[in-house]
Formats: sequence, structure tokens, C-alpha cells
Amino acid sequence: MSTRPEPLFALFAGLESLPGVGPKTAQHFAGLGIAAPRDLLFTLPQSGIDRRMLLTVEGAALPATLTVAVTIGKHSPPRNKGGAYRIHVEDSQTSFQLVFFHARGTYWEQTLTEGSRRIVSGRVELFENVPQMVHPDFTVPEAEADSIPRFEPVYPLTHGITQKLMYKATRGALALVPAMGEWIDPGQMAKAGWTHFMTAVKRAHDPEKISDISALDPARERLAYDELLAHQITLALARQVERRKKGRSAKATGRLQKKVLTSLPYSPTGAQSRAIAEIVADMGTEQRMNRLLQGDVGAGKTLVAFMALLAAVEAGGQGVLMAPTEILARQHLQGLRPLAQSAGVVLEILTGRDKGGERALKLAALERGDIHILVGTHAVFQEAVVFHDLRLAVVDEQHRFGVRQRLELGRKGRQADVLVMTATPIPRSLALAQYGDMDVSVLDEKPPGRKPIQTVLISTDRYEQVIDRLRAAIADGRQCYWVCPLVGESEVSDLTAAEERFKRLRAALGEGVVGLVHGQMPPADKDAAMAAFQRGESKLLVATTVIEVGVDVPNASIMVIERAESFGLAQLHQLRGRVGRGSAASSCLLMYQAPLSETGRQRLEVLRETEDGFVIAETDLKMRGTGDLIGTAQSGVPRFRIADLEKQAALMAVAQSDARKLLHDDPRLQSDRGRAARMLLWLMRQDEAIRLISVG
Repeated sequence: MSTRPEPLFALFAGLESLPGVGPKTAQHFAGLGIAAPRDLLFTLPQSGIDRRMLLTVEGAALPATLTVAVTIGKHSPPRNKGGAYRIHVEDSQTSFQLVFFHARGTYWEQTLTEGSRRIVSGRVELFENVPQMVHPDFTVPEAEADSIPRFEPVYPLTHGITQKLMYKATRGALALVPAMGEWIDPGQMAKAGWTHFMTAVKRAHDPEKISDISALDPARERLAYDELLAHQITLALARQVERRKKGRSAKATGRLQKKVLTSLPYSPTGAQSRAIAEIVADMGTEQRMNRLLQGDVGAGKTLVAFMALLAAVEAGGQGVLMAPTEILARQHLQGLRPLAQSAGVVLEILTGRDKGGERALKLAALERGDIHILVGTHAVFQEAVVFHDLRLAVVDEQHRFGVRQRLELGRKGRQADVLVMTATPIPRSLALAQYGDMDVSVLDEKPPGRKPIQTVLISTDRYEQVIDRLRAAIADGRQCYWVCPLVGESEVSDLTAAEERFKRLRAALGEGVVGLVHGQMPPADKDAAMAAFQRGESKLLVATTVIEVGVDVPNASIMVIERAESFGLAQLHQLRGRVGRGSAASSCLLMYQAPLSETGRQRLEVLRETEDGFVIAETDLKMRGTGDLIGTAQSGVPRFRIADLEKQAALMAVAQSDARKLLHDDPRLQSDRGRAARMLLWLMRQDEAIRLISVG
């Protein structure tokens, strides 16, 4: 069934098929992301207007939208052109005015004749102590009272789309919903007290009171679950197809891993050993591995990844480790070199900077299989890069790589296993949304010897004290970071802020002591500034957030973050993780601009209280919302129209287990519920998933 089922044709037709929608209006709707009647079903009211009948406007807290029965009184036409046309009316207890501007001739005299009865509904405001209803929304005869909704839904709008039009169009779309089977597990339906899709979608568009508009309303909750379920079925199908893809069993002997472990001055943590065992076991099966390694700052992901790469070499193949930037790729190279030497394997790096003859030699060695493990940036994706026998691809900092690149990398080797690493602790709901197709290993212990980092909140007016503290640390042979604030959206103003701060700190601490690195620098200058700091030539590095991921200087023991309140919690946590990597006691100074808002203070205090990235990420999600947390534009997290990942994290987990169970019991979706689930996938525009069923 790879073509859309007929019952859904009308919902996916052009918008012009709806009453009152022409080509021009259809273009306006596109501004709301609405391209077909189906999209209107999932564009729900965002608030509502209570239009229940009142006896009088007297005593109402104005301004307010009110509905009352009135007797039409005297008309007062405007004295001058374009003035106000007033009609005096009386309800059961008081009198007020209806006001119209740009009144046309005798129109109102004929429509609202003196002495007649009408029901009027609209916004009432006080003007010179007289209540006025300017341009009422409704003025109907008493016999037509039912034509005024008791509670009128208010929809999100865009240029060229009015509430009336939106109301009419959504009603048109609701009329097109066909009878469909039930795709939700019956036990879940009963437990949550949900109704069938058709009933739920109609109820969501026809709220009776303001509480019907909350995410907790059963009709809305059911529709949110439908979105999450469709997404999770898609991920589960992708996982099923991945798992059916023949991998190649990479049987590790443990010989090289053992050499590295005996050379280490410490033993791996329990979490590291567990993750290594899970990964090596996955690599040994006939199915392709697709695993996420999630670990907090400093939890020792690199060692785990290297063990996995060695397992690939032990099995007679090659491995590749990809980093998002050149700096990080070079750092991985430095960190892994001693380990590679103790194992006796050949480790090389390939970045965009390799040119000409040197590059040609590397590529030839790679193709012959003389290079066992390659470290690189996305330059590894290029056509010219050919492996002799790639068994494992490790991707560092996944949120910089989309699913598409994950797959491309897998294609470089025949059925290569894929391991993705991230140092961003991701709240469970987001991990399920973003990586629901993967198996997950979590490193939740710190390696021995990592000292806790003392975190202090300090106001910016204590700048001089902070400088004294840096001076003392530098005299003591330590190094420090100073991270400049984000100034609005533009990198140019961030740059100015960083350069100003650099000049002031250089004046205070002396020439040659302070280095500067920011996003606008040419890559070579940026690397040079970082390298000078890594070698210990500069003692204080002033930086914008480019140092957030992965820079490793064990001698750096103080991190100053200026205007800490302007950063996200997860980002602050990442930045703090740049210190505390050596033997010295380390500290992180969060400088804030007083006065701090209540939430600002709460957020910074969370950092002071805990170093657990998962606790911090959950708090960040609660306080800020999904979009901000991961910069949704490049994050690969799907955008849902109704579901709310923060408030409905628990629903996402239910959807994942429901989807996996459904596909376990009915892998081809052929039962009654399976066929209904196919209908859901079409309804939710998950065409990719439908293709996976037909591939599968």
C-alpha cells in the first residue's frame, strides 16, 4: 500500500476545495504551514471567547466580550464624514451604545430598526464613562440566538486570514474526516479515557470552556498521542529495517583492547565497562549496530569509542572517528595517539586541510588498509575517500549531524556499524524523539580522580575581585578561561564584546598572557590560538562559545562565564566541563548582571547544586522548552503541531513502547490495528514510514 488510501484523498486535496478558500487565500494559509485540509485538523484553537448570554452589561469588569439581548433605540448619525455612527440600546438593566465607523448611508437604519429586539455580542469598553460596543461581532434577531457560539474558538492567524475564515475552513476540513479503524492499543485507550479520533478532533475544535484548550484535555491529549505514535512507529520501522539489514559480524578477539587497558594508569568505571561490552556484543552480531553513546562531560566516552574502534581492527577491519570541527578532530588525535601506540595500531587524521601529495598518500594508505583508524571531520564524506574495509563509524557530537549523514557514513563501508556519541545529556523525552530508532548506552559515572568543580555565583560589579583571583591562579602556574556573553543574535556584536574584554584583560594581566578565540576568526588563526593555550604559552583564553565542545587542557582550573544568565543551562554545564580535567582543584565563576530575575536565579542555582548533566538537562527542558534547548533548526527533533515534548514526555515513552510492541506482534502491519496504523501514518504525512513497510 504505497499510494495514499482513497478515504484520505479529500483531506489531502488543495485548500481551494474548502468553502470560502480561493487561490489567494490558499497562499495566505501557507504562512501558517497549512497546505491541505488535513493541516487544518491539526491547527487547534489557542484560546476562546465566552459568548454565553448575560442579562446586562452592568457590573461587568470592562473591557470584556459580552453577549446580551437589547432593544434598539435612537440612531445618531455622524456629524462629519468618517465620524462615529451611534445607536443607543437598552438591555434589561442599563443602556449603552453600539458604535460603527464608516457607516454606509441608511444601512443601519434598515438593519437595526428602532424598537426591534436583537442579540448583540462584542467587546464592550468604557468611553467617557459610557459603555460602548464598537463594531459588534454579532447582531442577530432573538430567533437566531443559536447562531452565536456559546464559546467561540480563537485560532492562530496570519496576514490575510480572519477568525471567521479560519472557523469556516476548519469546519469544512472536519466534514472530510473519514471513518477509520482504531490504531491506539485498546488498553491504553481505556486507561487514558480517550475517545475515537473523529470524536476527539471535533471536540478539540469545539471547546466549551477555557480548560478544554489545555494540553491535558482528553481530546487534545489523544491527538498529541496520535502524532507521537506516528513518529515512534516511523522510528521503530527504521530500526526494524536497519536490524534486518545484513550487518557483518565483527568478532573482536580482545587482544588489542587488553594491551590498552593494561597500559592505562586507572581502571575503567563500571559504566564504561558495561558500555564497551554492549557495543562489542552488538558488533559481533550479524545485524548492523545503530547505537547512541550518551555520556556527561568527562564521563570517558573517548575511551569507550576507542575500544570499539579496536574491536573493529581486531576483526580485521578499519574504524573511523568523525568530529564536527578540525580542533576537535586534532584533539581526538592527540588523546588517542598514546593509546594507539600501546596497541600497536596505525592512527591517522584526514581533514579539509590535507592537500596535494600528502593527501594522496593518506588516501592510498587508507584504501590499502595500512591505516587502521582514521580520525577526521566531515571531509571523510567525500567521494575520493575509500576504505579498504570499514567496519565501524563513530560520530562525535551527533546533533551536528543529521540522520542523513549517519546513513551516508554507514554506506562508506559495506554494512558498517554506527556508533554515535554525544556529550549533551538529553532529557529522556527528547532522546526518544530524536534517537528513538537507536539503542542507547549511557555513561552515568565519573572516572576516578575527577575532582568536583566548585561553582560560585558572583555579580559583575565584583569584576576587580575576579581579576585578582585570576592573577593569583596564573602566578601559581594555572590557566584560565574567560567566556564572553552572547550579545543578541549577531556574531558581529558578540565579536566586539569579546575583543573589548580581551583588551581590558590584557591591560590588567599583561602582554602575551591573554589569548583570544572567536567564531569569526579564520580556522588557522583559531587553531593557532587554541594550540598556544594547549601548550601553556597563553595563560588566559578569552573566548566566545566556540570552546564549548571538547577542548581539553588539563592545566586549566578556572572558568569565568560572563553574563551567565544569558546562556542555556546545558551550555553552561558544557562550558564548566572544560575545567576539572587535571589534578588541581577547579572552580567555575558564573558572573551575572544584577538584579537577576527569579527564574534566572533558579537556573544558576541548579548549576551550583549539581554536576549531574541529566538533572541539569531535565531542569533546563522544564524551564525553557524544547526549541531553545537544542536550537531546533538544526537538531533533527521533529516539530509537532499538537504534542508538547516538555509537558508530554511521559506520553512519548508510552508511544515508543506501544509502537515497538505493535511492530513486534505485526511487523508488516496487516492486522486490523496494523491497517489502521498505516492509515495513521498517511494521515500524519509519514510517507517515509510507508516506504519502509514496503521495503521491509
